Amino acid sequence: MLKVDSSFVGIHNLRSKEEEEMVEQIKATIEEKNIRLIRVAWADQHGISRAKTMTVPAFHRVLESGLEFNTGPLFFDTGSAIVFNPFQEGGGFDLEEMTGCPNYRLIPDPSTFRILPWAPHTAWILTDAYLKDGRPLPFDSRGILRKALNEFKDSGFEYISGIEVEWNLMKIVDNKLNPEFMGAPGIAAEAPAVLSSARGYQYHLESHLDEVDDVLYEISNALSALGLPLSTMEDEWGPSQQEFTFEPLTGLEAADTMLLFRNTVKQICKRHGYVGSFMCRPAFSSFVSSGWHLHQSIRSLETGENVLKDPYELEPTSEIGKHFMGGILMHAQAASVFTTPTINGFKRLNPNSLAPDRAGWGDDNRGTMLRVIGAPGEKNVRFENRIGEPAANPYLYLASQVIAGAHGIQNKIDPGIPSKEAYNDDRQRLPRSLKEAVEALKKDTLYREKMGDLFIDYITKIKESEISRYEAFVKENGIEDHQMVVTDWEQREYFDLF
Repeated sequence: MLKVDSSFVGIHNLRSKEEEEMVEQIKATIEEKNIRLIRVAWADQHGISRAKTMTVPAFHRVLESGLEFNTGPLFFDTGSAIVFNPFQEGGGFDLEEMTGCPNYRLIPDPSTFRILPWAPHTAWILTDAYLKDGRPLPFDSRGILRKALNEFKDSGFEYISGIEVEWNLMKIVDNKLNPEFMGAPGIAAEAPAVLSSARGYQYHLESHLDEVDDVLYEISNALSALGLPLSTMEDEWGPSQQEFTFEPLTGLEAADTMLLFRNTVKQICKRHGYVGSFMCRPAFSSFVSSGWHLHQSIRSLETGENVLKDPYELEPTSEIGKHFMGGILMHAQAASVFTTPTINGFKRLNPNSLAPDRAGWGDDNRGTMLRVIGAPGEKNVRFENRIGEPAANPYLYLASQVIAGAHGIQNKIDPGIPSKEAYNDDRQRLPRSLKEAVEALKKDTLYREKMGDLFIDYITKIKESEISRYEAFVKENGIEDHQMVVTDWEQREYFDLF
């Protein structure tokens, strides 16, 4: 008699034969390595890992039928303010399946299974989210990136990206865990009191690296054990500021790497008495902004070659490369919600700051939004987008680039001539606030078409809640120049969360 797979995974055909073999290997590894606990994780709308810790028998069941996960986190902005009413029809999402704050199903992706070096006998796995009928959850950012990458592959290209990200490493003086510091939904808890881990403004100073070698060594060892391709670590410009870079990765790998990298940094730092923060600009007067520069190239599926290389070896990049950049520049204002998703991140985008203030490109020009790197004809030519902040949701950041870049190729969008004076060129200005970026996204038809009306309406409402709470704080405290300073509201909202 033919055996019928009646599990959720089997009924909805959510796993390939190769993935089933990987599942069996996971089970063998769990037994061989004496794994006792598994963290089953999901990347939420903010790019933050939410998880449940499972025992081994429970995890075996999850591999077959998935994990029933509360939709609750979907209702929250960054300060856990409840944005939607789950008890009205459609749950505030205009989606019947969201009525009443139900569960959705998380299906582990076996390719993401890792053993956590810092947590004894503990493993970790990332999941994809589905509705009860087996359809992808429309608000799952990892699913949005997967869809964009698949469509790009259908057009004959593979997207490759490299991570270059700055962050701050600080010593904890007081974790502020007293009950009176805990905050409430919509009122973020007090941020930890910290000391700088090193002095600043001595770019690439070796002695600064040595001063924090104990914790950086633990982080680098953990990244190696996790199989994440760390390339470099360096002392950056500001006090306590670090920069890590990773080797280029394809598809979902880069976004998954960023998620797990941030987890690794934050968890190891806390265990050693530090805070590792990916907040763009902490509220310390002597600190500088941090960025996430996303390096990008395109591989032809037919030839395996990097199509950004100019075949005539005359231009910084090929016609396809220019069109890809043209699409990204055209949609840069709307994409800012995905590349720079916090109030705080926009305080980095100032003239003459090594961060862009307008949508231009240049040949190895660090003032432009898109910086082409590599000599004409060089096989590893790439460009970096310098607009991103370290707190960005990696899945939405990458998806915004793939979607806009593919649109540029399809429509042969001209990016214009390369910039010479990046902060004086007559180019489209980037949004100066998250509020401006949200309005641009509402008007952008491309992201609405590719990500779906449900998701765009959802993410803009989430961000409008964040904005309204910030504006109420600014008004209540009479802060007139709030665009020029980092407020206590931002420190509480982002410093420890990201």
